[in-house]
Amino acid sequence: MGYFIGASLALTVGVFATRVGLDRDRAFYPTVMIVIALLYVLFAAVGGSSHSLLIECAVMTPFLIASVIGFKRSQWLVVAALAAHGVLDSVHPHVVSNPGVPVWWPAFCLAYDVVAAGYLAVLLTSRCERANLSSRETFT
Repeated sequence: MGYFIGASLALTVGVFATRVGLDRDRAFYPTVMIVIALLYVLFAAVGGSSHSLLIECAVMTPFLIASVIGFKRSQWLVVAALAAHGVLDSVHPHVVSNPGVPVWWPAFCLAYDVVAAGYLAVLLTSRCERANLSSRETFT
């Protein structure tokens, strides 16, 4: 059920953000990635484990860096970070002992991350194709 809800929510948020125009700003998906990466840190704080908190901060850092670089240079790095975080979700319970993480969270987050990465990839591809088409029309 976590997979279905995560995937459905990611698709719903993506479509909503596109329809409303929230994702016209380059900062939208990098910000989403930062929030996603911070949630495990939040769970460590809720769980009261200083050890988990330090580990989760270390794990979060590359995603934070990728989000900033992706914002400044290429949104494709944000796609890669979202997908990589999905991979992390699949192994997280086996790698990091974090008492604050709900049992259903890794499945939910994996599905959300992968679908959000796919949605952003489709969005970037379609925007690139539209830009190429309009630039060709200018020169013909």
